[in-house]
Amino acid sequence: MNQKQVNRIIKLLKGKDISFDSGLTNIEIEKINRDFGIIFPSDLKLLLQTELPVSSGFVHWRYGINSEKGKQEIENRLNWPLEGMLFDIKNNSFWLDKWGIKPSDYKEQKKIAINELAKQPKLIPIYSHRYLASEPNEITNPIFSVHQMDIIYYGNDLMDYFSNEFNIELPISFGKIKEPKRIRFWSDIVDLNN
Repeated sequence: MNQKQVNRIIKLLKGKDISFDSGLTNIEIEKINRDFGIIFPSDLKLLLQTELPVSSGFVHWRYGINSEKGKQEIENRLNWPLEGMLFDIKNNSFWLDKWGIKPSDYKEQKKIAINELAKQPKLIPIYSHRYLASEPNEITNPIFSVHQMDIIYYGNDLMDYFSNEFNIELPISFGKIKEPKRIRFWSDIVDLNN
């Protein structure tokens, strides 16, 4: 996304009653990187530095770096994919063959799952249970809808996601990515659900 596209998306989202605050500063971005161990891909970073969506359901990054309660809320959102995976391991027999034979002890299962997930691209919460992969650190990463291990694509990129989630029509001149980029691990989970 370029600045013109970001400005247009923000205008369209404001038309859907999404509230915005002033964009994040470079210092705030650096603090988010440090505090939460994430690096925003450049399209998301451009959006958040232009104007910060703060309506209910969106991650309020500024609140998260200036308040313990806000920090905990973001930590909870960042941990949501892991918590969903652990729930499905414990309650729904989820296990990946590449992790080896599933141990009978849940504590051992949990240890393996945590170690395996730590090797994968971190998911950055956008809105509700929609996430953008932090890797590769490029534009046009897809958006995933994450509910336990029921994970699907919810947008081929950030623009497509906002169009889908908030029913906004983007100009044809913006172009449209036809298929989502494959993301290590997470695209494999989507494939399992299809």
